[in-house]
Amino acid sequence: MIQEKLQERSNNQCELCASKNDLTVYTVPPRDTESEENSILVCATCNTQLNDPEKVKPNHWRCLNDSMWSEVEAVKVVAWRMLNQLRAEGWPADLIDMMYLEDETLAWAKEGASDDEEEKIVHKDSNGVVLEAGDSVVLIKDLPVKGSSMIAKRGTAVRRISLDRDNANHIEGRVDGQQIVILTQFVKKS
Repeated sequence: MIQEKLQERSNNQCELCASKNDLTVYTVPPRDTESEENSILVCATCNTQLNDPEKVKPNHWRCLNDSMWSEVEAVKVVAWRMLNQLRAEGWPADLIDMMYLEDETLAWAKEGASDDEEEKIVHKDSNGVVLEAGDSVVLIKDLPVKGSSMIAKRGTAVRRISLDRDNANHIEGRVDGQQIVILTQFVKKS
C-alpha cells in the first residue's frame, strides 16, 4: 500500500512540517496517480492549507526551511510552490533563492502553479513602481479618511503595507494608529 511506503520513507511523519499527527497521502497536482514518486505524506494541517489557499497560515510554512532540502522530488515541488505563494511575506523569497531544482522538477513545480501571470493583480504606486506586501510608502497628497475626521498628511510614511487581493488600486496601512485603505495613485514607494 502506498501509505505504508510513504510512512517508511518519511519515518512516519509529515514530509513538510515533521508532525506525526493525522497523516495522509497527498498526490502532488497535476499528477493524479497515487504513487511514491507523485505523492508525499502530510499532516492534516498541511493538507488543509495545501487544498484551500484561504486557510494558509504563513508562519506554519517556516517548516519549509528544512523540508525544502528533501531528496524527494515531490516534497521539493510542494515546497517551491508554497514558498512562491508566500513570497510577499519576505522570508520565503530568501529560501527560494537558496533552493535548487533540476530542470524536470522545476517544470513540474511550475506546471501546477495556479496563478496565471496575465490574471495576477499587480499593485503599482503613482510612479508605476510595483508594490509588494511589507513595503513602505509615502503619501504624496493630504487624504481625508472616510468615516473619520482624520486627514492623512502628505509626506506621512506608511510602513509594512498589505495589498488588496481583489483590487490593484487599493493597499492598506496604518496611519496615526488607524488601519486605513489607501489608493495606490496617492503613494510612492520609499
